[in-house]
Amino acid sequence: MDLFEYQGKELFARLGVNVPEGMVATTPAEARAAAEKLGGRVVVKAQVQVGGRGKAGGIKLAEGPDEAEARAEEILGLDIKGHVVHRLWVEKASDIAAEYYASFTLDRAARKHLAMVSARGGMDIEAVAAEEPEAVVVMHIDPVVGLTNWQASELVYRAGFDRATARKSAAALQSLYEAFVSLDCDLVEVNPLILTGDGEIVALDAKVTLDSNAFFRHPEFAVFSEAFTVDPIEAMARAQGLNFIKLEGSVGIIGNGAGLVMSTLDLVSLVGGKAANFLDVGGGAGEETMKNALEVLTHDPSVRVVLINIFGGITRCDQVTGGIIEAAGTLDLPWPLVVRLDGTNAKEAREMLAGVASDMIVPAATMREAAEKAVALAGGGR
Repeated sequence: MDLFEYQGKELFARLGVNVPEGMVATTPAEARAAAEKLGGRVVVKAQVQVGGRGKAGGIKLAEGPDEAEARAEEILGLDIKGHVVHRLWVEKASDIAAEYYASFTLDRAARKHLAMVSARGGMDIEAVAAEEPEAVVVMHIDPVVGLTNWQASELVYRAGFDRATARKSAAALQSLYEAFVSLDCDLVEVNPLILTGDGEIVALDAKVTLDSNAFFRHPEFAVFSEAFTVDPIEAMARAQGLNFIKLEGSVGIIGNGAGLVMSTLDLVSLVGGKAANFLDVGGGAGEETMKNALEVLTHDPSVRVVLINIFGGITRCDQVTGGIIEAAGTLDLPWPLVVRLDGTNAKEAREMLAGVASDMIVPAATMREAAEKAVALAGGGR
């Protein structure tokens, strides 16, 4: 689960990480009241689970309550990369002397935790890593031992943090690592982690992804989900027992098994397209499941074509095909279907498709052929 910035900061504060004082607001009037209570200059920040808020106009400085109210009116309702702003975080403006970057995640291949630290915080860290890889210090951490004092100090010195406040920086990194471990996170990222004018290290942002598999150890996390507005298409898919994630492209994807669906997404990207979603019908999907999956996608206006990629194991391709044919006949599907079938009863399924007189169902023999046909029907990578 990806948390909002303010939720991540609440957790940081509990574990001793310095964060600016702030308040949540959902209306301009609440933003004004928050600014009055905080006093002085404040920053009004959109709370969305996507990066690039600043460039999109979702983070603005306000000199006082009047400006805070006006900035809130500008930000609330903004669409930032498909995420509409319904909530703000109003926090005291910080005196920034330097901006750093710090993150902790799991390197599954190495079976260790991974720290990434840079003195080039506040920037697009991916671009920094690509153009100046030496500016990002990477270090594996043994999860049994944890982030030791000397490792934290080494990260600070190698990254080029301010030497006069190196001990505080190292301590801040250890506190963030403690948050990463004790909260069972998949990711803790702070950009920027700032050095203030009076020498304090403060987390000015908080990107926290919790491992939902560990929620049984954290019943207190249930309150976080109450703050989220569930996408209506995702809610519909969930009600049907389907695993659905909305993406930004135009090629709808349906497959059976998360690995196969992810591979299909990669292949669509490889041949120049963009997936509109991730939809996994799971193992053992039958006619009803496939029909439900197609009905879910009819509610996504960004879809121009649907690529169905089924590998039959437990799943029988002929049953899935029955669902495709029924959906095509009853749902008035607004886009063509590219269908690739392999595995159990695939021969019978292909014969069923061949017997359907419809230009809207396009068979494909391989995954690559299916991806190329789907991308072409979607109009390329637009």
